[in-house]
Amino acid sequence: QVQLVESGGGWVQDGGSLRLACAASGRTIGSKATGWFRQTPGKEREYVAYISRTGDRTTYTDSVKGRFTISRDSAKNTVYLQMNSLKPEDTAVYYCATSDKLSYGWAGASDANALDYNVWGRGTQVTVSS
Repeated sequence: QVQLVESGGGWVQDGGSLRLACAASGRTIGSKATGWFRQTPGKEREYVAYISRTGDRTTYTDSVKGRFTISRDSAKNTVYLQMNSLKPEDTAVYYCATSDKLSYGWAGASDANALDYNVWGRGTQVTVSS
C-alpha cells in the first residue's frame, strides 16, 4: 500500500509562489494517477489538479488554470504542484491523493471526484496573506 506525504506548504504574500511535493513510500507513485485537492474549514474538499499515471494528461480546476502546474518525477517518486500568482482565496490545506480507478481506466471515474481516489496524504497548510 502506497503512503503519501505532502510538503512545501507555508505562508506567502499575495502574488507569491510555493511548490508542493507529494512523496510516496511503500510503493511507487509513478504508476498511479494522482490528484491535488484543497479544503478550508466548513467546506468540502475541492479538486485542484490531476496528472495521469503516464504524465501525458493534466487537468485543472478553472480557478487555478494558468497559475498552477502539476508534474511528476518518477525517478524521485514524487508529484509536484507548482503554484504561482497565489491569491488569498488559495488559502487551504492541500492534499494529494492517488486513484486506482483512474490509473486503470475505470468507466465513470472522474479526475475531480474525491470519492474516486483511494489513498490520501495528511495535507499541508498553504496560507496566502493579502
